[in-house]
Amino acid sequence: MVTECYHWRHMQDRIRALVVDDDADVRGLLTGVLTRAQMTVVEAASGADAMTALGRDEFDVVCVDVRLPDHSGLDILRWARGAEIDTEFIVLTGHADVDTAVEAMRLGAYDFVAKPWKNVELLEVVRKAVEKKALRRENVVLRDVITRRDGVPDIVGETPEIREVLTMIGRVAASDSPVLVYGESGTGKELVARAIHLRSKRAGRPFVSVNCGALPDTLLETELFGHKKGAFTGAVAARAGLFEAADGGTLFLDEIGEMSPAMQVRLLRALDSGEVRRVGEERAFHVNVRVVAATNKDLSLEATEGRFRWDLFYRVSTVIVPVPPLRTRRDDIPLLVQHFIAPFVRAGKSLRFAPEALARLQSYDWPGNIRELRNLIERLLILHEGEEIALGMLPREFSPRPARATVSAVEAAAGADGEDLLPLAQIERRHVERVLHATAWNKARAARVLEVDIKTLNKKIRDFGITRSA
Repeated sequence: MVTECYHWRHMQDRIRALVVDDDADVRGLLTGVLTRAQMTVVEAASGADAMTALGRDEFDVVCVDVRLPDHSGLDILRWARGAEIDTEFIVLTGHADVDTAVEAMRLGAYDFVAKPWKNVELLEVVRKAVEKKALRRENVVLRDVITRRDGVPDIVGETPEIREVLTMIGRVAASDSPVLVYGESGTGKELVARAIHLRSKRAGRPFVSVNCGALPDTLLETELFGHKKGAFTGAVAARAGLFEAADGGTLFLDEIGEMSPAMQVRLLRALDSGEVRRVGEERAFHVNVRVVAATNKDLSLEATEGRFRWDLFYRVSTVIVPVPPLRTRRDDIPLLVQHFIAPFVRAGKSLRFAPEALARLQSYDWPGNIRELRNLIERLLILHEGEEIALGMLPREFSPRPARATVSAVEAAAGADGEDLLPLAQIERRHVERVLHATAWNKARAARVLEVDIKTLNKKIRDFGITRSA
């Protein structure tokens, strides 16, 4: 029990929860309970909103009501399992019955909670669900070992942007130098890392991956370096770490920018010396590992602001491979759509997009990038009847923004949006918001566009009260 409490306490500040209920009061109560437990909570009022959120972001746990205005909670559960969404579901209902509970558990729900709930009991269920997901990550080292496969992972596209990525993969694969893959969430950074490995002389050896932001330090340390028997409570047997598992091959450190300062020091020591030491052991031993890291952060900016070590940055970024966001390679979207549809076609289900619907996909900004596109295609394949997707069948986030009505003849004379009649500070605020949105909140890029330094940009964000949600 002591070990479980310690584990839970160190996980709480990393937990992301999705609350799905069409009753605003219920959503507010649930959000309050989970927020007070130091979790980050996102709300959804419908099944469509929930599926959009799940397709765009990663959540540790989802609390979903059975009865929703468009889809039932069980429908969302079916879709999530079909789309291979890695999260734990807790199904809530005010109409508890045995059949619903059995069906929810059959579909893979972690648990079933009847309304009204007791906060202490609800939090206990959430805790156990989150720990179950975490244990999946740390259960067996070999689950992350991927042996050589025929061919190279599919990196789909013909635009100049993706061709440049393929060219860089071919160049860096021939060396043993560390590589840093940089790109927004959902752009396919791990796919690039696998392609580098499979085109290298290490292709016959393991490719091992770990998400550095998914585990607290205590788990990440044993995940990377292993531990000896009796090193801590629960260490009933010795365990090899991922460095050992990747010996002779490639170790992929995903989201390295999320690593704590203490773990950065330990990692740097291993990379500099080529030696690792299991937790609880005195003896160090040599490993032959090529490191490929990935991040969605500007690590040079993180280092400037003291959150990432400069020496580790230089160590892992001998070569930087930038992966473009989907909005900068819109001409690849039809190819990607066909690529994601192909497995379903082979299984006997066909799907095509009307020209207007496909054009709308190409004009959308895709904040979740390729991951969001893939989840949209799978959702449409599962939920829609017929073979053609018309424009009106797309989720509402793809609807065009309504044109702004003219307020007055004076405003019309001033310009289509009337900004010339706004106070200067409000015009500046809007411009800063637009630049932040256009750069996906990459502050380094936004500051360069605005021709200000990071400190000035951060001050403007605080002064204007600008948030990502805005």
